[in-house]
Amino acid sequence: MSDHAPVDPFAPTQLGPVTLRNRFLKAATFEGMAEGNLVSARLIDFHRAMAAGGIGMTTIAYLAVSEDGQGAPNEIVVRPEALAGLRRIADAVHAEGARISAQIGHAGPVAAATGRRGLAPSRQFSPMAFRFTRAIDEDGIARVVRDFASAAKLLQDAGFDAVEVHLGHSYLLSAFLSPKLNRRSDRYGGSIANRAEVPRRAVRAVREAVGASMAVLAKINMADGVKGGIEVGESVEAARLLESDGCLDALELSGGSSLMNPMFMFKGDAPIEEMALAFPQPIRTAFRVMGKRFLPSYPFEEAYFLPMARRFRAALKMPLVLLGGVNRLDTVRGALGEGFDFVALGRTLLREPGLIARWQRGDGADATCIHCNKCIPTIYRGTHCVLVPESERPGHATHAG
Repeated sequence: MSDHAPVDPFAPTQLGPVTLRNRFLKAATFEGMAEGNLVSARLIDFHRAMAAGGIGMTTIAYLAVSEDGQGAPNEIVVRPEALAGLRRIADAVHAEGARISAQIGHAGPVAAATGRRGLAPSRQFSPMAFRFTRAIDEDGIARVVRDFASAAKLLQDAGFDAVEVHLGHSYLLSAFLSPKLNRRSDRYGGSIANRAEVPRRAVRAVREAVGASMAVLAKINMADGVKGGIEVGESVEAARLLESDGCLDALELSGGSSLMNPMFMFKGDAPIEEMALAFPQPIRTAFRVMGKRFLPSYPFEEAYFLPMARRFRAALKMPLVLLGGVNRLDTVRGALGEGFDFVALGRTLLREPGLIARWQRGDGADATCIHCNKCIPTIYRGTHCVLVPESERPGHATHAG
């Protein structure tokens, strides 16, 4: 039985200084649609469709704060040359009545998959790149923190309403939090307070760069989903430290590792064959052989992160965003009734961009996503639901033209 009064998910609400038309967020799901590491017409059309579908705020993912922070091809790198395109996409989303956010991050050890050596808290072998990462030094940390601040300021100048700092999925700031990836013996290693220092510095720098007029969120791993990684107890401690800094307007709760166990964040079927086809040889053959170890299957359950997320809700006062397998309107209402402030949707909106508008019209039938996860391998050629006809996919018209 909830102690919270019923919350209307479709009523306007505040995210820090920003008014949203409802409590639904489009989760950052990498689109793979940037051209020359810049905003493309296809990417604008994709997020325009999400906005037109009724979402309160859509989130572009993933924007690298520096060239060496890229984790995949076709990512936007936040730099002055990107400003004009970012303004166009912000204007397009605003014209549909929605707000726009951008997820910013440094891929860290995940960047090794792009052929770069990859920065990490500690030197270690990257099975994705078949090479060792490079341990970041004090100067490198200071530079990355500055890059986060500069990226956030540029997005503010482009008219974005919010920025989401990526502290999850084994990217650089997440790797600092993880005891498996952070084996440092200096002031950035050891205790969770030490391991949280670099992420906190990055978040503080972002807030200082944008001031009070822009919403600042962070996405954090509740658990890495790998042996020796961060677990809920330490993650809650890290979240408390972030809350104490007073720099965040909301915290989005995620899990899993793009480096070691991505299926922990998705659940459902593992698209091993489809993923293998996305890679060149010899990685394709190796992935077919080893793919089950990298992409283990987890049973899909509605709102699968909710049990872990409840521990954060009990420990924190700050606004929280629930993420992970939300397909039912009654789940949304239940989560808001438990004190969560926003609900983020990803794969469901790939299948049905107009879901929120449909629910608001009174058609409360479940989302039509079947959790096959065959959208995951499409990120390298333009993220989409394979069950949606090509002519109906967001971005198709501009891409085809």
